[in-house]
Amino acid sequence: MRLSLNSSTIKPTPLLDKIRVAGEAGYKGIELWGVEIYEHIGRGGEVSDVEKALSDYGLEVPCFIAVRNWGESTDWEYKLAIDEAKRRFELAARLGSPLMVCTPPLIQPGIDTLHEGYSDLLEIGRETGVRAVLEYISFFASLNNVQDTVTVLDRCNDPDGCTILDAFHNWNHSTTLDDIKALPLERIAHYHIDDAAKDIPSGQQKDPDRVMIGDGAIDLKSELTVLKEKGYDKWLSLELFSQEWWDKDPLEAAKVGLERMEEIVSDVGWEIE
Repeated sequence: MRLSLNSSTIKPTPLLDKIRVAGEAGYKGIELWGVEIYEHIGRGGEVSDVEKALSDYGLEVPCFIAVRNWGESTDWEYKLAIDEAKRRFELAARLGSPLMVCTPPLIQPGIDTLHEGYSDLLEIGRETGVRAVLEYISFFASLNNVQDTVTVLDRCNDPDGCTILDAFHNWNHSTTLDDIKALPLERIAHYHIDDAAKDIPSGQQKDPDRVMIGDGAIDLKSELTVLKEKGYDKWLSLELFSQEWWDKDPLEAAKVGLERMEEIVSDVGWEIE
């Protein structure tokens, strides 16, 4: 098992410092966001700066985040969304990421047409060598649980169709351990690990309510045990959006996260690469 830091966990930190922190803390990978690379370029930086930093600290980019607007746009707006998606897929490919997160509509309800846009993203993925990963988000109006994600993947009927599991989103909606058990291993491309606040009911939480592994309400060991029994052996990536942890020294936050990940991975019986 390889352990990664999603850069959102230390979001206020400048991009190149995020990479340094992940390397110094001992992670094998760092998940990067397209928006922070665009911001780095907007301030006069270059993509080559990011490539060099990743190389200097021996970090992989296991997953790139994200492409949006493909699920709710039509006509010329859809063309713009797909054009932007191609740019982001190409950027992910340049940074060596094998996966691109594809985020569903926030406000527009329903999943009936999502397979159409996702099929186009799967094709872009094949063209760029970066697999398109269908994301579900527990508090979104559209795709918000594993069961509906399976429905979209089935409608695509594409062997490259896959999803990213997220402990927080599973707990915050109707996804159960049985849903995860029923999901074919080849459809699980990646895993975000996090915990949920104890004082807010499931179904009422948003991203800022995530807490550090071990501090919350989620039975992470049971969920990870299901993954291990299925044969999952890719990445676990810590993804928080916590002001409490953003206010701390980023290296401290990263180290605590890694220690918590290593502890639970060991409890489940995985070996850490």
